[in-house]
Amino acid sequence: MGRLTGLSRTAVSARVRELTALGLVNEGDQAPSTGGRPAGLVSFNASAGVVLTAALGGSRVRLAACDLAGEPLASADIDREPGFGPDDLMPDVVTCLGQLLAKSGYSPARIFGVGLSLPGTVDPQRGCSADSPVLSGWDGVPLVPYLRALTDAPVVVDNDANVIALAEWRSGAGRGSDDVLVVKASTGLGAGIIAGGALQRGATRAAGEFGHNKTTAAAGKACRCGDVGCLEAVAGGWALVRMLAENGQAVRNLRDVVELAHGGDALARRLIRDAGRHVGEVLAAAVNMLNPATLIVAGDVAGAYDIFVAGLRETLYGNATALATRSLQIAPSAFGDRGGVLGTAMTVLDQVLGPRAVDAMVTPSR
Repeated sequence: MGRLTGLSRTAVSARVRELTALGLVNEGDQAPSTGGRPAGLVSFNASAGVVLTAALGGSRVRLAACDLAGEPLASADIDREPGFGPDDLMPDVVTCLGQLLAKSGYSPARIFGVGLSLPGTVDPQRGCSADSPVLSGWDGVPLVPYLRALTDAPVVVDNDANVIALAEWRSGAGRGSDDVLVVKASTGLGAGIIAGGALQRGATRAAGEFGHNKTTAAAGKACRCGDVGCLEAVAGGWALVRMLAENGQAVRNLRDVVELAHGGDALARRLIRDAGRHVGEVLAAAVNMLNPATLIVAGDVAGAYDIFVAGLRETLYGNATALATRSLQIAPSAFGDRGGVLGTAMTVLDQVLGPRAVDAMVTPSR
């Protein structure tokens, strides 16, 4: 450990002692001696505490209590009709997180942090949505006060596509690559960008918000953002639901559309494939600019991956350069609908157990 950290043996021993006292490290047997004093074995104690996560979407919230390695210990969903506000949903989120905490066997004192992922741009300092057409009425509403009924632990708020990208890059379909583009297609559209081995958020944290790019296929069509001609107006889950409803189908969300498609409904299948075509046409420019090694499809549309990607491939490869797509791999999310809670847990853990946070917890013995 001294070789890895550059610290002296005395400093390492002091750190290990402090971390052991905090319960974050377990000391085991001594390693086989290679001459001199045998080294002790230490391991991270992932069961020392818990992080709580909630991945909010336009029609569903996925929640989990995870250990300190980010592995879910208990999980649950909250389904809602679109149009709910913070006062409608957040009390139920807090109640459900408390139930998951109890189910996982931890007390509130062992909560290391809480993570919320939201569609659209977020303000991490204020802990709120900054601009989200998907969550109407949420912009500027601080969410941390709702959680104070459960815990005083740090609360981390991030974009939904960003946290999925983090999970896929570290341990999912993008593992092993430093350049990954993750498309989340659910009620709305967004992307998470890993470029050069780092998550890219942009100057105003709006990187990846491609759902409101203009496209000729949506010319004159009204978008939920208040503008016209946006990609989401023809490829967002909410738009597909609307089009099916106008044709007499009883659908509430994109998951219902996917179910219809798997049942053989010709219109549902065509709409999903067309959505893929529209998304591929817009993403071609991003592929040319970013040159990712892997493009990952996540979100509810991944339930109809083959149908969606058939359309996406058609326009993506037709509009992007041959050089940018020569070695491009297109893959489904490795985590399915768990990517949001897993990535949110990783985001929280990066903050509450990162080097600075651990330095603040540990006071080396003098």
